[in-house]
Amino acid sequence: MTIWRTARFAIDLAEPRVMGIVNVTPDSFSDGGAHASTEAAVQHCARLVEEGADILDIGGESTRPGSPAVPLAQERERVLPVVREAVKLGVPVSVDTYKPELMRAALELGADIVNDVWALRRPGAREAVAAHPSCGMCLMHMHRDPQTMQTAPMEGDVLPEVCDFLARHAHELLALGVGSDRIVLDPGIGFGKTVAQNFALLARQQELLAAGWPLLVGWSRKSSLGAVTGIDLAAQRLIPSVTAALLAVERGASVVRVHDVRQTVAALTVWRAMKREQQAPQEPRP
Repeated sequence: MTIWRTARFAIDLAEPRVMGIVNVTPDSFSDGGAHASTEAAVQHCARLVEEGADILDIGGESTRPGSPAVPLAQERERVLPVVREAVKLGVPVSVDTYKPELMRAALELGADIVNDVWALRRPGAREAVAAHPSCGMCLMHMHRDPQTMQTAPMEGDVLPEVCDFLARHAHELLALGVGSDRIVLDPGIGFGKTVAQNFALLARQQELLAAGWPLLVGWSRKSSLGAVTGIDLAAQRLIPSVTAALLAVERGASVVRVHDVRQTVAALTVWRAMKREQQAPQEPRP
C-alpha cells in the first residue's frame, strides 16, 4: 500500500485520488477569476468536497504561459483566508505556491501539502518544507519559467530530462531528512513542452514511475487538449480533460489535479467498477 504522508492525513494512494483546483486569482486561464474573492473561493472549496474531491489545491498566482508574477503580500491576501477556512472541511489542503514565506504561513494555518511548480528550487523553499515535521510536497517539472516557458519550449525527447530532473530534486529533499513517503512528483504537463511532448509524457508515463515515487498529473483544460480537439475555450474542454485524467490513471497516476471534480469522480467510479471485475476470480465455464 502506498501512502502519501501529509501534515494531518496519510493519503492512501492504492486508489487514485482527485485533487480539486481552487484558483483564487482574477486571471485564471480556465475559469476567468470566478473564485477570486475569499467568499467565492471558500464556497467553491466546499462544493468540490461535496462533489468528491479527495484533496483541495489552493493557488493565488496564475502560472499560465506569460502570466506575470504576483507580489508576496498580494498572494498572501488571496490564499491565507481561504486556507484558514478550507482546513475545516475534513480533507487534505494543498497550497500551490513557490514562495517559501507563503509555504510557512499556510502550513502554520494547518495546510497539509505544498505543491510547487518550481520543485522547491527557489531560495529557502526546500528548507521551509524540510523544517516542517510531516507536510507533504509535490515537485513539478517546469522548463524555464511561466513568462518564457512556451516561447522556447523543450526540444526532442523530453522523457529522460523530466525523469532525471524529478528524481534529482526528490533526492535533494531526502538529503535534508525529508521522508520519502512525503514526496509526490508531477511531470508538468504544459509547462514548457510542445503538444507532442505532452502526449509523449502521457503515452510513456510508466517511465516516470521508475523513480519510485507516486505521480500527480494535471491535464485539466490544458491547451494541448484544445490543440488536438479544436476546442479553443478552456472551460469547454470537459470531455477531453476527463478523458486525459482517466488515461493518466490507467497509466499509473496516483493523483489527478482537475477543475471538473464531479465528472472526473464519476469517470473513475466506472473505471473502478471495471477493475473490480477484471480482478475478480473467474467462474469456471461448464
